[in-house]
Amino acid sequence: MKRAANSSARYGTEAATQSILHHWREAVPDDRLAHLVKDATRALLRALQMRLAEHAVSIGHWTFLRILWEKDGLTQRELSEQAGLMEPTTFSAIQAMQRLGYVTRRHQAGNRKKVYVFLTPKGRRLKEKLVPLAEAVNRVGARNVAAGDIAITRRTLLVVIENLARDEANGKERKRSAKRRVGKGA
Repeated sequence: MKRAANSSARYGTEAATQSILHHWREAVPDDRLAHLVKDATRALLRALQMRLAEHAVSIGHWTFLRILWEKDGLTQRELSEQAGLMEPTTFSAIQAMQRLGYVTRRHQAGNRKKVYVFLTPKGRRLKEKLVPLAEAVNRVGARNVAAGDIAITRRTLLVVIENLARDEANGKERKRSAKRRVGKGA
């Protein structure tokens, strides 16, 4: 019975993949880049989540673990900003990670306002198990893609990120300027 369920689930995934590929290759091959990046991201995240689930780690926790492995002892606000998530979402995730023994939360001496998040030894040890899973997903995703094409894709996506960050900063400045003009009765 379990084999039939796995086969059915696999067929559903394969059918969904074929549908997405048909969309991009035949139906609308010139659709917006944002949609293509979204579909690729979704596929990469699904592949990673499958692997993380084998270690009882959620994709949401993975996001915070990666950030803390790079720089431990961030405030909850800093974690929110780096993860691109709202503070209540971060707070809930950190509470759950604390219950699992991955992190501790504490105040620094002399500062009762800010709460800092630190990895526990258990949280640090997860890096050894989980990073290879993410690397494997990247290898699977890049299979049959030439190294030069990967390099071009990386450079292109970095330029896209930079362009959009600049646009966001300009948008914030435009908004501030508009508020100043309105405030002056312009």
